[in-house]
Amino acid sequence: MNIEQEIVVAAPKPEVWQFFRDVPSVVECLPGAEITEQEEDGSYRGQLSTKLGPIAIKFEGKATVAFDEDASQVTIRGSGVDRKGGSRGDITVVGDIHSTDSGTHVAINSDVTLAGSAAKFGRTGLITDISQRMLGEFATCVETKLNATPETAAKTVAAEPQGISIILKSLWARLRRLIAPRHSRTATERTKQDPDQRERE
Repeated sequence: MNIEQEIVVAAPKPEVWQFFRDVPSVVECLPGAEITEQEEDGSYRGQLSTKLGPIAIKFEGKATVAFDEDASQVTIRGSGVDRKGGSRGDITVVGDIHSTDSGTHVAINSDVTLAGSAAKFGRTGLITDISQRMLGEFATCVETKLNATPETAAKTVAAEPQGISIILKSLWARLRRLIAPRHSRTATERTKQDPDQRERE
């Protein structure tokens, strides 16, 4: 499953790039994410907890982070297991960072493989919707940290994942996308009706 997303952070590119190099600070802005250990080889062990409706999932695993200074690109590769539910996940995330007139543009391409009970949510498209909302919260957290005093920045973390509300918001967004084309077609058909017929209506 491939997910392409983008955010714009209202801060200069050098500040955003430096922030992304501070992996613990980045993780603080990811809802449900936590680093539990840093290995000698530079990799990280941690966990990612989220809620998909009534199902609570906690992936425990390992991730590596690589930085390409010339391309302003960060690559994250991780894998994890939900020991309680039996789900497994592998992910590769590539982030490209570029300056824009309004701040810094971050294009994110994620290649996600899910197995077990979590896989069915990927097939419905809810994973894409939920990840987009989580990314929005991530961008807000990053901007807050970059524009805050050091004391405030240290206390700024992402909110806890709200499973059922995220599901409902995602379902509503999907429903609106389905309704919008139909509404547009109906309006177009009405404009094409004969004037006498519209008057009779």
